[in-house]
Amino acid sequence: MLYNKYSDFLKKRYGEKVYKLPVKLAVSCPNRDGTIATGGCAYCGVNGAGHETLSEKLTVTEQLETNRDYIGRRYGTKKFLAYFQEFTSTHMPVGEFAAHLRQCHDVKDVIGVIISTRPDCLADDYLKLLQKYRLTTGMDIYVELGLQTANWHTLKAVNRGHGLAEFIDALRRCKLAGIEVCAHIIPNLPGDNIEDTTETARILSALQVEQVKLHALYIARGSTFEQPYLAGQLVVESKADYIERAIAFLRNLDEKIIVQRLIGRAPESDAVFANWNESWWVIHDEIEQMMRKRGVKQGDAFLEGDLSRSRIQ
Repeated sequence: MLYNKYSDFLKKRYGEKVYKLPVKLAVSCPNRDGTIATGGCAYCGVNGAGHETLSEKLTVTEQLETNRDYIGRRYGTKKFLAYFQEFTSTHMPVGEFAAHLRQCHDVKDVIGVIISTRPDCLADDYLKLLQKYRLTTGMDIYVELGLQTANWHTLKAVNRGHGLAEFIDALRRCKLAGIEVCAHIIPNLPGDNIEDTTETARILSALQVEQVKLHALYIARGSTFEQPYLAGQLVVESKADYIERAIAFLRNLDEKIIVQRLIGRAPESDAVFANWNESWWVIHDEIEQMMRKRGVKQGDAFLEGDLSRSRIQ
């Protein structure tokens, strides 16, 4: 096994193939509206990450049922996870979010919920809500936290609005509430090198995060990065460089951690640069092929209890 694949985890936990159903809420981001900062993260476009979602004018129930019927027919799937994906899902009063959350339990074949948010936007009242919902409905709850990198200087440079400490705090409180966490990582952010990528993997391993998700940097239209990129002032490193970073990340990641993906599907219509103009699955396959060629796998450069011996090779 090259790495601990998310699809294998889902089949083992639920006994069959499971798909996510994206949900869009009428919500912004505290890093855009002035709550934390303005302008948003430098790589984030005006539409956020919800390029596969339906209109927020539809209810949660309507979005879930529409997506369930379409995906179910297309892939023959019978179990689904509701995925609150757009911007910062928890950037609203907890009572308002609770009303959205309750609709998930009413939709047939939805067996769990994923909430995507920021580590500095997950108050304890939200965790109490999620914990109670999990216990009363029996549905699994997962939280996706955007970290992107453990390098504080890079986080500041891309106007992320938080540092590593906020992520550690949110992860710790999620663990106390019995909620599993997936960390979002962009291995090739400007300012980071492969040592930063490796260190991020080692830190996540030490913190015992349950899942990770990798996403290559893309340049969204309307983002802070757009004009510097078009002017040649911002350079995105090569595909070969990304592949090296992804492999280094995996090798220094504890083998117990589940890897949701190696690279994301970028919204090409909303980007001036996305995945070196290649399909995500091509790059995904190239990462796996390179790992096989070198005879390496997830965690082979990470030794639990002896992080000083982790290395890049």
